[in-house]
Amino acid sequence: MDAGRASLAVGMVSGVSTVTSARATNPLKLLTPRTRGKSVWAYSSSFGGGLVAGDEVRLELDIEAGARCFLGTQASTKVYRNPALRPCSQQTHAKLGPASLLVFSPDPVQPFAGSSYQQRQEFHLAADASLMLLDWFSSGRTARGERWAFTRFQSRNAVYLRSDPREEAQAEQPAEQSASELVFLDSLRLSPDDGPLAAPHRTGRFNCFATLLLIGPAVRSLSANILDEIKQQPVCRQASLLCSASPVGDGVVLRLAGESVEAVGRELHRHLAPLSAQLGDDPWTRKW
Repeated sequence: MDAGRASLAVGMVSGVSTVTSARATNPLKLLTPRTRGKSVWAYSSSFGGGLVAGDEVRLELDIEAGARCFLGTQASTKVYRNPALRPCSQQTHAKLGPASLLVFSPDPVQPFAGSSYQQRQEFHLAADASLMLLDWFSSGRTARGERWAFTRFQSRNAVYLRSDPREEAQAEQPAEQSASELVFLDSLRLSPDDGPLAAPHRTGRFNCFATLLLIGPAVRSLSANILDEIKQQPVCRQASLLCSASPVGDGVVLRLAGESVEAVGRELHRHLAPLSAQLGDDPWTRKW
């Protein structure tokens, strides 16, 4: 069993976002092609391109006051076959300082037939921090006839907001111990124990599901635009792509269901492209 650990810290140095610390242990890798600029760009990966039975990996992020960071992955997170059902999990813990921005944008999780996967992600935001969180997954290796054939898939995302800006002055106090409020919680469990995964009232004809959360002042106008657009979209029978949006505080949660990963990716990119101005470029152009 491999217990990979990775950590990334981003701060403001001479007025620009800068990687101040980056480290990783097997099977995790952490690549930082843009270590300094309007926004840091970093990508997580793993040896072998995915998670095998027994892998338990953890990523720690610390985005300090005023800093910006884009975090993606090199490719989809592949979860390999796991007939023995040994623990296979991925955890993320992020702390965002005042006026910071984290764009957390991994490629989709791709669970292979017979795989078992659990994901838990927590984000602790300062009162005026901003977060873009993307969590999405596919039905598996459809080109090889594998479709919703995994044994278990679980994902949990929790976002906490510190409501009192005076808490930020107490740097010695861990973010999760300061006064904070749970502002977003999304939990999903898919298992054939509850019935066929591809049943019409479960995943049906869709092969990709995505949840996109935008929250905080840096993404407030983008959130409002998404809400307005989705509100005006007509509902089409047997549409290949379904979208819904709901307000979350001053932000939005956008949910997508698509018949293909590519279609969902294109729709996400269309909504996220305006963030490029805050990141110094468009990190999604060549990927989606």
